[in-house]
Order: sequence, then structure tokens, then C-alpha cells
Amino acid sequence: MEEKEIILQIEGLDKHFGPTHANKHIDFSLKKGEIRGLVGENGSGKSTLLSMISGINKCDSGKMYLKGEEYAPKSPLDANDKGIAIVVQELGLVNSLPAGINVYLGKTKQFSSFGIVSLKKIYKACNEVLKKWELPEISFHKKSGEMNVENRKMVELARALSTDPEILILDEVTQALSHDNRLKLYELIKKFKKMERSIILITHDLEEMLEITDSISILRDGELISTEQSRELTIDELKTKMVGRQIEGEYYRADHEELYEDEIVLSVNDLETQDGLKNISFELHKGEILGFCGLSDSGIHTIGKAVYGLTKVSKGTVNLTSMNVRIKKSSQALKYGIAYVPKDRDGEALMMNASIRENFTMPSTDEIKNRFGYLSNEKISKMAEEATKLFNVKCVGIYQLMSGLSGGNKQKVNLGRWLIKDIKVLVVDCPTRGVDIGVKAYLYQCLKDIKKKGIGIILITDELPEAIGMCDNIIIMKSGKIVTKLPRSSHFSEESIIEVMV
Repeated sequence: MEEKEIILQIEGLDKHFGPTHANKHIDFSLKKGEIRGLVGENGSGKSTLLSMISGINKCDSGKMYLKGEEYAPKSPLDANDKGIAIVVQELGLVNSLPAGINVYLGKTKQFSSFGIVSLKKIYKACNEVLKKWELPEISFHKKSGEMNVENRKMVELARALSTDPEILILDEVTQALSHDNRLKLYELIKKFKKMERSIILITHDLEEMLEITDSISILRDGELISTEQSRELTIDELKTKMVGRQIEGEYYRADHEELYEDEIVLSVNDLETQDGLKNISFELHKGEILGFCGLSDSGIHTIGKAVYGLTKVSKGTVNLTSMNVRIKKSSQALKYGIAYVPKDRDGEALMMNASIRENFTMPSTDEIKNRFGYLSNEKISKMAEEATKLFNVKCVGIYQLMSGLSGGNKQKVNLGRWLIKDIKVLVVDCPTRGVDIGVKAYLYQCLKDIKKKGIGIILITDELPEAIGMCDNIIIMKSGKIVTKLPRSSHFSEESIIEVMV
């Protein structure tokens, strides 16, 4: 292709964060209409590279050229003005503000008259963005903090698209979306390509990466190893290039039958909630992995909150049958051995401005109190040290802040802090969202290990391969109701699940 078709050229880009050399002399070029993937293990430098292209961080050395002109954005707003927009991996909204204000944050002057900003005009403009790109409607008047992860991610996408970018950067967007909204995003990507606009994206779903990209740049330890044509790669070849060695073994279970005990550890009977669940009944057996799948409005993510007592139940019961206890609130769930790992780990689970030590031990404070009811600093530190080693958390020590960890290491803490307890039931919602293939395999092994110990697992997921690979039974939901239950022995497939879901 001719040089004039290159829209973004990067030469010798370097970035340090203290002693960490996050990007090492990166050379990179992107053509008009190209869909470029970035892959690499957590900590390989993918998000750092995108942050410099989008104006979030400045490089230490090197040059960038946009459409042949030197490009050094002072901020994300400056990058927007030059035609580059990003949807970041971690949620980047002001929770106390309406979604519509977040879309045009820093740009509300265009909607003001005599110094008064018109919310009506802002919401109208937001809806016009969605209409233009054929995305589902959002309640832009609603506060961002009151939205679920998926809707907040769609708000961030609307914010990026509102700038009408020539280059759109998507950092782990698809894994926050349900199947139906993911398909809409794929259509948006196709539309960008037809318009000769470019996209750079990160996704840890390697099948998806190969399917939707033209080319893939592989990063390892901060270096860009190579750029390959997607159609010329297999998944195994891509994995090997990412980690620099052959990947052995299987992520998922090797068996094809339902394997669990007869004993029922949890039963949900005729459950209804004010936020949409209707007549939900199911049983969870000892050592069973019970999956929940559905589209964006199906209610699957409310199931976890209801079981753990975080959502108000208007009818029906949640019973921990192994303890003969009816769960009405989260404090009971914690006391009697139910663990809950939510989809939004940063917003709903972990304390990002607290240490690894505090996060690992928070659910276990009752177990480490002394006989006078006081917490022992020595016991807290010992538990955190042992857990950090047990779950192979890469960090500088137990006093490091959670905010400084990669997504994969955050999730190891998020899950591990429950697995060091004596639990009966584990509820996990999208446990591998935003983690690389190595951490994914590790987390799946953790689930297989605790299944063998007889812990009942409710696995809520937007990833159909994950459900198919890990579950004994899959419950499919639609519009807050259970539609059907598929057993592992039926050899469920993505096609058979999607057929019921839609």
C-alpha cells in the first residue's frame, strides 16, 4: 500500500513508570480503514501504548505522526480534537453525574445559552450519536453510578463516538458487553472500515480478535514483537507469539457429563425482585458449576446479587439448604459461607485505594479476631502474605495499592480472598473479564479445584465458550425469566444456546 494511506505512524516510542519500562522503542503504523488488534499478556504494555496515542499519558521519547503531521496530544480532549478517541479498559465515568453529562464532559459549552447548560439538548445530542451508529438506547438522564457495567461501557462508547473520530481505540470493551450488544459493536466496526476510518482494539478473546481484525500487533514485556495478518494466524500460533512459548493443556474441563453430588447446597424458590426477576427457581448441588447466560436485559447479573442478599426480594426465598438458613441480606450470606465475586470488580468488590493486604483479609475479619474481639495485625499480615503467594499475585508486596495491579492480578485477589475462607457456595459474575490467557487458565483451574472440594458454583457469564467449557448445567434467561436449562451431557453448543437466548 502507498505511504499516503498510513494515518498513524509511531517511531521509537518509550515510556517509563518509575523503574518499570512499560514501552520499549515501539515502532507502529496504522492504515486508513484498518482494524488493528493489540495482544499480549497483562503487563505487556498494550494499554500504555494506547494511553499515549489517546493523550492520557505523554511519551518519554519517540515521535508520533498523524496524517503526516507530528502528533503529540496534550490531553484526551486534544486527541479528540485531532480525530482520535478512546474507550478505556477501566470504567472512566463520574458516577454522580447523569450519563449524558459524562458523554459531553468538558464540552458542554456548545449546549449553553446565557451561561445555562441545556440538559435537554445534551440528551438529544447523545441519542443522535446512538442513532447514527445504530446502537441501543440508553437513559442518558440516569446517573452513571446507578448503571450496570454494560450500560456504563456503552456510555463511554457514546462519548468516544460523539467526537466523530477517524481513529477509535477500544481497550477491552467487548468483554463488558452481552452477546446482543457485542454483535452491535461488531457492526459498528464494519461500518468504520467501510468509511475508511481506523480502529485499534484490545480483547483477550483471541477467537474474537482473529475474527474482527485485519492485523494484530503482538507485545511482550513492553516490546512490539511483530505485526501479523489476522487471516494468516491460528489461535495456537497467536498464543505462542504472545507468551513466547508453546501453550500446553486445556483451559476448560475435559469431561462431557454432569459431575456433582446429589446433595443440594442452595435452593431458590419463586424469586421475584423489584428490578426484574420473575418466578426464578433453581437448585445448586454440591460440586456443581451452574451457569447463567442471557442477553443484556435477561437479568442474569441480578441473579448473583439476589443470591447474596444485595438485591431486595419482593417474593420468594433463597435458602442455604446445607445450613438450613434463609438468606435475606448480604451479612447472612457472608456469615454462612456464600461468596460473591461481582462483574464490576473495581466498583463493587475491591477497595482500589487500599492495599492488597486489606483487600485479601476484609471478608475474613471474623476469622482473624482474637478472643477479645480485636484484629491482630500479625494475623492479618500473615494471611495476606500466604494468600499472595498461594494465588501468585505479581506485586511489590502486600502493602501495594490495588490500583497499581494489572487486571489479572486484581482478579486473583478478588477471587482468592473468598477461596481462603471455608465457603459452601461461590457466585462468580464474569470472572475472566479483562484478563489474559494465562490468568484465564489459572482462574479456570481454581474453579475446577474448588468444584472437586464440593463447593457449589454459580457461574454468570457473557462468554458462551466459558459457560460451555466449565458448566455442568446452563440456565438460559430472557426478560427476567428462566427459559430453559441445558445439561452438559446434551453437548451444548454456542448455536443451541443463542437459539434459545434470542
